[in-house]
Amino acid sequence: MKISKQAKREAKQLFRGCMVNGVLDENKARRTVDQLLELKPRGYLAILSHFERLVKLDVERRTARVESAIPLPPDLQQVVQAGLARLYGSGLNISFAQNPTLIGGLRIKVGSDVYDGSIQGRLAGLLENF
Repeated sequence: MKISKQAKREAKQLFRGCMVNGVLDENKARRTVDQLLELKPRGYLAILSHFERLVKLDVERRTARVESAIPLPPDLQQVVQAGLARLYGSGLNISFAQNPTLIGGLRIKVGSDVYDGSIQGRLAGLLENF
């Protein structure tokens, strides 16, 4: 579905209205969608589609996944959380996962940013150089 510039503008305006202190307020977003579905203004499906895209991008930007070869001790988890909060601000949803294929080190993904300090990543980089 092709979205008009007007629908994109309106979706962005609605999205900005759902922000509180730079963080998306889930309740405001739900109420906005409910009101839009109730009023059904012209082009509301395109507006909803773009609004959904903006929400998904914001949620992805606020989600971090930390992978390690072995389970991280709680004190190291706190250090990683503090570092990510310093870089990306508060309101970041952080999940820790175990991935034995990393061999050692960490891989951190926040939105589209990937920090790969794993042995697997270094071996892959070494392989590319040969």
